[in-house]
Amino acid sequence: MQSRHGEDPRSTTSGVALRAIMRRLRSIMAKPGSDQPLLDEIVRLVAGLMVAEVCSIYVRRQDGSLELFATEGLNPSAVHNTHLKRGEGLVGLIAERAEPVNLPEAQSHPAFSYRPETGEEVYHSFLGVPILRAGQVLGVLTVQNKTPKVYSDDEVEALESTAMVLAEHLVSGSVQGIGAAGEYSRSVSHCVRGQPISEGIALGHVVLHEPRVVVARLLADDPDVEMQRLTAAINDLKGTLDSLFDEGELQRAGEHRDVFEAYRMFANDRGWLRRLNEAVAAGMTAEAAVERVQNDTRARMLKQTDPYWRERLRDLDDLSDRLLRILTGRASTSATEDLPLDTILVARSMGPAELLDYDRTRLRGLVIEEGGSQSHVAIVARAIGIPAIGAARGVVERVDPGNAAIVDADSGEVHIRPSPEVANAYTDKVQYLARRQEQYRALRTKPAITRDGVRVALQINAGLQVDMAHLAESGADGIGLFRTELQFMIASTFPRLDRQTKSYRTIIDDAGGRPVVFRTLDIGGDKVLPYIKQIQEQNPALGWRAVRMSLDRPALFRTQIRALLRASGRGELRILVPMVATIAELEQARALVERERQLLHKRGLPEPASITVGAMIEVPALLYDLDRLLSVSDFISVGSNDLLQFLFAADRTNERVANRYDPLSAPALRALGSIVEHAQRKGVPVTVCGEMSGRPLEAMALIALGYRSLSMAPAAVGPVKAMIRSLDVEKAQRHLRSLLDAGKSDIRAELLRFARAGQIEL
Repeated sequence: MQSRHGEDPRSTTSGVALRAIMRRLRSIMAKPGSDQPLLDEIVRLVAGLMVAEVCSIYVRRQDGSLELFATEGLNPSAVHNTHLKRGEGLVGLIAERAEPVNLPEAQSHPAFSYRPETGEEVYHSFLGVPILRAGQVLGVLTVQNKTPKVYSDDEVEALESTAMVLAEHLVSGSVQGIGAAGEYSRSVSHCVRGQPISEGIALGHVVLHEPRVVVARLLADDPDVEMQRLTAAINDLKGTLDSLFDEGELQRAGEHRDVFEAYRMFANDRGWLRRLNEAVAAGMTAEAAVERVQNDTRARMLKQTDPYWRERLRDLDDLSDRLLRILTGRASTSATEDLPLDTILVARSMGPAELLDYDRTRLRGLVIEEGGSQSHVAIVARAIGIPAIGAARGVVERVDPGNAAIVDADSGEVHIRPSPEVANAYTDKVQYLARRQEQYRALRTKPAITRDGVRVALQINAGLQVDMAHLAESGADGIGLFRTELQFMIASTFPRLDRQTKSYRTIIDDAGGRPVVFRTLDIGGDKVLPYIKQIQEQNPALGWRAVRMSLDRPALFRTQIRALLRASGRGELRILVPMVATIAELEQARALVERERQLLHKRGLPEPASITVGAMIEVPALLYDLDRLLSVSDFISVGSNDLLQFLFAADRTNERVANRYDPLSAPALRALGSIVEHAQRKGVPVTVCGEMSGRPLEAMALIALGYRSLSMAPAAVGPVKAMIRSLDVEKAQRHLRSLLDAGKSDIRAELLRFARAGQIEL
């Protein structure tokens, strides 16, 4: 990969070796004869050119096992007699992961499987690469040496290129049994594990966000013609990008222009272009060269710790895919095309605006390879209420359009081409959940009142206009938290005053008189706007974000407040300030709101009948200054997600520590109880709007602590309302108080037993 200064740190030996291998392979493939002598000649060729004492080809059989088909260096009698079970040994590991393995001491690896018939115990170093075709693993190609060493990146690239050409030969049908094995591998069930980013279960059929361009031919008939095709396609690509750069919004200076300029510079990267030319000169077709260089460069970039290079991964994938589509004459798939009624959308990566382009009535689930629970697309997936899984590594290569798939976003599993048993089990589960949803819908018009007559206000969290339909569907009392930053995150430029005003007015109108609490911009940290320069921070969650950014950039904050005031007309306006850490921050925010109100008055424009300004309690410091906070706050909202992760110093997005604390533990409940006690004494309304509000058991505990207003995801309103209508609050309060007083260590288990004994619906 080329450095930032345009110099490729590697020598050109890779290109020389690649040309030698491709030239010899081409001559071998052209020879008539049976498959076994041809494979034997290939392993001798590779061993000689790579100065390896062993080269072996393992072929994947229909049952997923691997058979030694050819070798140079191992015992000849082992050919067709050595079989590895699925996932067995280093070779099985490579086939399962579809990734290279490079070891100086193979026998010390825990996956090493000793097979005495091969005689490989004398060899130390090991390099193996998958033989891949259209995303399916056909086999494994390996080299070994007696001397311990780590094979160089050039050697890995040369072996991967050989495996690409070998794959073309294997799928041609000349090797007995490979065709059936290939068909089997595309029909076998797979389970890919990822990270749940939006809860739920979805059954449907795969639609690829950007369908793969499958390279059908790898070896060139005429390298000169392929070089001309590549040059023409590259010029076409550059011309398209130049045209985009000279149009519309990119004419204006700004961060978005800088981002696109970096993207365009990547397309002119001399190292990238040179390696494409080298691959074609080595005897590959233009399409094969693009795929080969993309795979190699991607592997190198993933090894980099510098975030600069990791951020370029999406640029690389997009440019390579664009170039392949130009070469093959295929246009990009549009999200507006007809979709199956049960679409499971699968993508390597995508932005939030791209997801919103799809027809929500046909979209059942989402699976993305890159991006976790706090990515922008994850936030939108939760907002529109579709089950979604992120960080599903390798899923794009394992699926074909139209494949049956199950997204279990509760466990984080994606079942591809599920077996009838798995499909039936999930069908039963989905039908059960659907019946439960019908029961919840029957409660939509009924009040959330407990058995002993306590009324609890249930509101929903929202952030986009598409969320407003959930207000009536769920029977919620209002919008307890409207995340205004989402419209900024999906926009390509900063929304101007008129656009913001129109958007907020639409939200208020759609609410139909129900209250809406607008949270001011909570950007920074993990919520990056593409058109605002983001500074690099060691701990972004604790850095320059939310109200801190708003106060440091008052023009941005005042524009939003001005839009909210104008949108409210003569109605009520509720403003929530996020990430407040000190009383002074809330006072400064209130002063800016008042300043904008006075300007509105001077201009003779309609003023809201009432303006209330509240603080979001997310920073533990406020727990020790609650009386002063409540004296300057009209209402408060508890952001339990951030409050608890800061309280326990455990990043909820980090899988290693996210489960190190329990929201129903004594410290968490005491902190939450302190807030509601102070608020009740001061007569200040308080709402909990974090994720724990939407889980029935946690919601029961919050109500027992004294909370009477909860805001949650729309889908959670039904289950929580069902719990409330089966709850006796006085009993729950006494029980929770006794658990805290007794110092019980597992309060969750005790509350669960209490709920079951009292027939409380969870």
